[in-house]
Amino acid sequence: MLQNSNATANLAVKDLEKAKAFYEGTLGLSQVGDIGGELIVYKSGDTLINVYHSQYAGTNKATAVTWTVGDQIEPIVKSLKSRGVSFEHYDMPGLTLEGDIHVGEGMKVAWFRDPDGNILNLVNK
Repeated sequence: MLQNSNATANLAVKDLEKAKAFYEGTLGLSQVGDIGGELIVYKSGDTLINVYHSQYAGTNKATAVTWTVGDQIEPIVKSLKSRGVSFEHYDMPGLTLEGDIHVGEGMKVAWFRDPDGNILNLVNK
C-alpha cells in the first residue's frame, strides 16, 4: 500500500529560531517551506524533514532521524564537531567506540542531539 510513497521525518522543537540555527547553520540543510511560523520544512537529499513547534519537544528517547552518509562519516563527524556538536557514546553489544564513531561488522554509526534533545545519527551504510 505505501511501498511507493515517500515518508517525511517529523521533529518536535521548543524554539523554532534555535532549531533553524542548528538545522540550517550547523547541519547545512536547506529550508523549502515555512508554515505559519510553527513548522519549517527542510530538504535533505531526496527527503524532507518537518521541524515543528511542540510542548513535547525532546521527549523522544530513540533515534529520530538517520542520515546515510557512506564513506563520508569521518569527515562529517569531524566537521560537525568543529561546529560545536557533541556526540553521544553508547555501550552497545558488538560495537566499539573509535573516537566519536561506533564501529562493528562493517557498520559505522555516530549519534548526536539537536538543541531540544532529539537524537540524530549518521551511518555509513
